[in-house]
Order: sequence, then C-alpha cells, then structure tokens
Amino acid sequence: MIPPDASAAFVADMEEVLEVYHRPRDPERPLVCLDETSKQLIVETRAPIPAKPGQPARHDYEYERNGVANLFMMFAPLEGWRHVKVTDRHTAIDYAHVLRELSDVHFPDAAKIVLVQDNLNTHKPASLYEAFPAAEARRLVERFGRVSRRDCTSGFSQNWT
Repeated sequence: MIPPDASAAFVADMEEVLEVYHRPRDPERPLVCLDETSKQLIVETRAPIPAKPGQPARHDYEYERNGVANLFMMFAPLEGWRHVKVTDRHTAIDYAHVLRELSDVHFPDAAKIVLVQDNLNTHKPASLYEAFPAAEARRLVERFGRVSRRDCTSGFSQNWT
C-alpha cells in the first residue's frame, strides 16, 4: 500500500533500495553505507569533579565552543566492518578523498563497491573530477555502483549504477 503522501515513484525507488539491502553477501561487490555528520567540539571551562564511591563524576554544564569536525561514517554490514574518517570540513574534495580511501585502502580487491548514501550535492561523480585528474576520477567512478537515498520521508532515488 502506498502511503497517502507518497507517490508510486517513491515506492518504486524505495523497493529498489530495499532490494539492495536484501542481496546476499558478495565479496566482489561489498555493500557499503556512507553517511556524514558534523560534531561540535567543546572545551571544559571548569575541571570535572571525579567520581567517588557511590557518586558519579560531575561535569559543569558550561563549556566553550572549540570548532566543528566532520565525521564520514562508513559501514559494510555484511562484512562486519565499520570506519569513521574525521575531517575538518565536508566538501566535495573531502568526499572524493573518502571514496578513494574506501576503494583503494578498505576494499581494494572488490570488483565494484555498492555504495548507499544520501543525496547531498557533493555526492556526485563531479566531486571526483573536482578532486582528481580525469583518468583517476573515471577509475573511481567505475569502482562504485551507487544507490542514493534521500530519507525515509521524502523517498529514495537510484543513481550512478
């Protein structure tokens, strides 16, 4: 049954993504989920009071902002593998370098990596061409079969297969 606020295209695209999640493990085509988030970095302004028997440590609510870090989170559920890459920013260049690391360091023997990720503006083949010479960018594009998802409420779309 199609939810009232969803279209038939939404359901078709969602079923396509869900089918990817039901594929059996294939070491030649590992399924890797990629997401990112930013994390505020803070500095304590007062020293915490250490724990004592029967009393937990106490931390003051006051803190000083100390910038933001970006976390690229990679997870290959059928491989039992996960990795977090911390970067200063989340740009197309950062994304491209994460893909190259995923390809060449973490899954160098895979024929193709099935990449499930959201549809951010940096999650495009153009990011690879922005970061690397054309031949290297093309090599990386061909290493990935990509399934993109928007989110659970707005639908799914498949790109870059």
